[in-house]
Amino acid sequence: MCENCGCAVTEAPADSAPRLGHSHSGHSHSGHTTIEAVSVLEGLLSANDRLAAHNREHFDSHRVLAVNLMSSPGAGKTSLLERTIEALSPTRRIAVIEGDLATENDARRIRAKGVPAVQITTGNACHLDARMVHEALHDLALEGLDLLFIENVGNLVCPASFALGAHLDVTLLSVPEGDDKPEKYPVMFRGSDLLLITKTDLLPLLPEFDPARAEACLRLLASAAPVMRLSCRSGAGIDAWCGWLDRQLTRQRTRLDRGTASDPTHERGAAIDRIAG
Repeated sequence: MCENCGCAVTEAPADSAPRLGHSHSGHSHSGHTTIEAVSVLEGLLSANDRLAAHNREHFDSHRVLAVNLMSSPGAGKTSLLERTIEALSPTRRIAVIEGDLATENDARRIRAKGVPAVQITTGNACHLDARMVHEALHDLALEGLDLLFIENVGNLVCPASFALGAHLDVTLLSVPEGDDKPEKYPVMFRGSDLLLITKTDLLPLLPEFDPARAEACLRLLASAAPVMRLSCRSGAGIDAWCGWLDRQLTRQRTRLDRGTASDPTHERGAAIDRIAG
């Protein structure tokens, strides 16, 4: 974690250091040893996971499927939500939590589609966390909803380490970004339940992007997550994406009926190992 990236604005345990500095030769600029820094991070993630589990209880009690959308900035998360709302709103009730450092631009776009949206402006924090989502839920009625989308802050690093309580993590990879991103950002892609390759209408203009190579990079991470290709501009792949969402909603409600709701948190070992290294 970087002293300047904003991660440390997330609430930490009372007995932990308020911020983390860069680590060099086993010591950080703030004087903490690497071991102490990792201990603080473990405490922060543990507290976050407890609140994420509480968020999950809210979602499950209302039979809402929560989907966390992650990507780099500009990969098309909000455009995807607009297309999804257009396709599913006749049969599904949808709400959105938007995360950005500043502005309500994305939330306004979602509300224009007739769907409730709560904007979280994080200031200098480069990810959402469970506390932010929990506070947003106070301004959002879950009763009667089918799907809740959480659009995370555009970032391929930190959002992967903070559980929100969502049932599914979906990562977008846009064609202009390059097909090697799963290999370069393994923590996020390894933990994803679905990889969406977006802006596929640009493939004729960017032949250096090979969707098969992107999927091969994902498989090297020992991920069996499905891969879908879509274009919000042309509409290609939107039906397949919406069909996947419908199936996930049905499966989640079946699990709830059987009393076997899924685990709300993801493994943190890889992220902590990266900090320690």
